[in-house]
Amino acid sequence: MPQGEKSAYTDKQKRKAEHIEEGYEKRGVSEKEAERRAWATVNKDDGGGKKSGAGRGAQTGNPAAHKGGKLGGEASTSRPASQRSASAKKAAETRKRNERRAS
Repeated sequence: MPQGEKSAYTDKQKRKAEHIEEGYEKRGVSEKEAERRAWATVNKDDGGGKKSGAGRGAQTGNPAAHKGGKLGGEASTSRPASQRSASAKKAAETRKRNERRAS
């Protein structure tokens, strides 16, 4: 199969790539770069196109779309509790202030 040919991908993978590509284009990424990123994401999530053989259709473990939550707390856990608490109090005060302004 020549590079760039998409015949070995399932219809679902093609739809997924199209959807991802549209998202990148909405954010101002060029059409060519958006397509490249979309297929890279599909390959990362699903391990490439269809493959023959028993047991090859198994689910992949951690698609890119589901990794965010695992990474999110790392920054805050490296800060001391007193610093996190102060940050939370400041955020609560800001929310109160903004609520009063909106009313």
